[in-house]
Amino acid sequence: MSLLLAIHILAGATALFAAAFAIISEKGKKTHITAGRTYYWGMVGIFLTALPMSIITSNVFLFLIAFFSFYLAYAGRRFAQNRKGIASIADWIAVGLMIAAGLGMWVLATYYFLQSNSQSITLTVFGFIAISIGYTDYKTYKREEATGKKRIARHLSNMLAGTIAVVTAVLVVNVHMEPQWLPWILPTIILVPLISWWNWKIMK
Repeated sequence: MSLLLAIHILAGATALFAAAFAIISEKGKKTHITAGRTYYWGMVGIFLTALPMSIITSNVFLFLIAFFSFYLAYAGRRFAQNRKGIASIADWIAVGLMIAAGLGMWVLATYYFLQSNSQSITLTVFGFIAISIGYTDYKTYKREEATGKKRIARHLSNMLAGTIAVVTAVLVVNVHMEPQWLPWILPTIILVPLISWWNWKIMK
């Protein structure tokens, strides 16, 4: 666990700093592309350490969050690479796992609610986001619409949503807030309007 946690923290820090460089750099240029790739592999490191840690500790919450967070980075990278808009088998599997993770969050949220655990709020919100993003990507793939501005918008949405997940993890670990669910939801409340505005700007 100590080794996994150390790698997990290192991967998280890498992803966070790389995301910052990707956001401020000129889109499509070498710095942006390199930062995006670094961010992606940081998210891979987070995912590959979060899974065994969640299994070792029997933490279903962390297990579902791991799939949720990694999908965002995976899909974001795929929309950047796949200019034809035709989904691969891996893309379909990833979308299915994302929607399944969202449904799993709702099931766990119901259980937490019955146990008077306030994290049911976190899981309800994240479950809604997971299903919404998963279903939107599913429709985009099915209609083969991930080209031009729509492709850039989907790339942006997923990458920034993944960045929110990393920021959330840093906030939860380092800042104590009450109620318990607030630090989990706060970055989403603040940054989702920014994603919506950026998407509007791209599509316009």
